[in-house]
Amino acid sequence: MAARGVLRTVEGGRLMFWCPGCDEAHVVGPSWTFNGDYDRPTFQPSVLVTGVQKLTEDEYERVMAGEKIEPRPLRCHSFVTDGQIQFLSDCTHALAGQTVALHVFDEEAE
Repeated sequence: MAARGVLRTVEGGRLMFWCPGCDEAHVVGPSWTFNGDYDRPTFQPSVLVTGVQKLTEDEYERVMAGEKIEPRPLRCHSFVTDGQIQFLSDCTHALAGQTVALHVFDEEAE
């Protein structure tokens, strides 16, 4: 994995960008179009990530104490255009409906 602008290059021609809404990396592959600009990338079509949300510290402690916690669905749906992430309103995180700039990966957070 190598840093290049606000992106990371990954095996198989894939690219990663940091999603501040999910607080994790999202990956796009060769089936997306990419404008070739590693500082102000544009990907088409939209990026849709689904799964389950991470446990909070409180939820983790409760699970470790034996409590059953129901998984919370995760949906992150965005357009990445000219170095901006436009989060669509169907996102399950706090940035739904907002547009924010892509930032370089936090080296210490990795």
